[in-house]
Amino acid sequence: MTMLDALNEIETSAMGALDQVSDAEALEAWRIEYIGTKGKIRSVMPMMKDVPNEQKGQVGKRLNEVKSKLEGGFKAKQESLGSGGGGKSSGPMLDLTEPGVIDTHSVGKEHIITRVRGELVEIFSRLGFEVAQGPELEDDEHNFVKLNIPDAHPARDPIDNFYVDDPNEVATPRMLRSQTSTVQIRTMEDAVAKGWGPPIKIVSPGRVYRPDTVDATHSFMFHQIEGLYIDKGVSMSDLMSTLLQFARAYFGEDADVRLRPSFFPFTEPSAEFDMMIALKPGTDPSWIELGGCGMVDPNVLEACGIDPEEYTGFAFGFGIERIAMGKYGIPDIRMLFENDIRFLQRV
Repeated sequence: MTMLDALNEIETSAMGALDQVSDAEALEAWRIEYIGTKGKIRSVMPMMKDVPNEQKGQVGKRLNEVKSKLEGGFKAKQESLGSGGGGKSSGPMLDLTEPGVIDTHSVGKEHIITRVRGELVEIFSRLGFEVAQGPELEDDEHNFVKLNIPDAHPARDPIDNFYVDDPNEVATPRMLRSQTSTVQIRTMEDAVAKGWGPPIKIVSPGRVYRPDTVDATHSFMFHQIEGLYIDKGVSMSDLMSTLLQFARAYFGEDADVRLRPSFFPFTEPSAEFDMMIALKPGTDPSWIELGGCGMVDPNVLEACGIDPEEYTGFAFGFGIERIAMGKYGIPDIRMLFENDIRFLQRV
């Protein structure tokens, strides 16, 4: 059988079968059999290679005619069935190959943690702080030693940290950082080694890791943002002023700040800082504990090669989750990491 004979036979058979189609299901079966990707029209195309060269133009033209006729017949029958012309379909047939309609109300947005991190960085940048980054896989020299945390300090207990190396077998064991203060150490080292500072004025947002039991307010991974300002003549009043400006820029003009004496190995004097803020619109402000702060301990400055007789500085740090949970009324930290679309759309 020649290709022309095959095309004529397919045309006759297809149009006769199409006349018998009376519902959408039968029409789809017809489409698959004749004009689908594995249908009869496609099956005769390989025969083109055996057509003599002088006949290829004629045969190719006939192939297009038959193909167009079958496709036109299919569309006409489809419209007939869709408009109530005797078929079972209650409406026009759906073309499943068409792109979906975009629901503009469900367009994705930044995760709440990313958004709050960006908001905090933007405010501190307006106060003159630059963003500094550091590795999440750290060594205990930067995580503890140069932060003036002694060997016997409870914070260094292996049970309270994610060590990668055994601290009993390795001189400088690696670990997942437990605080973003490590970035402060690396920044001071870099400033001294490369000669670009002091002065140093940075914030360091990022993930930190501690093997806490997960509950409504704790997680083994969370986010911190810490600030560091080193220069000549920096004082506690500069620290208080910075925290107050931040509080009012982020929480509104009614926000206030207070410091309570505390102790941290890397700052002296040290303080916990609270903010008087209204966490929800229309509610009365209250004191909320946000983090720790203080003047950088001279031992920390010396460990990084900075002369504590010439320079002073302050540092502060707080949890980004705590800020996000307070500002947006989130009752459980686990909601931030569960990827529940209902929660993500709400915040």
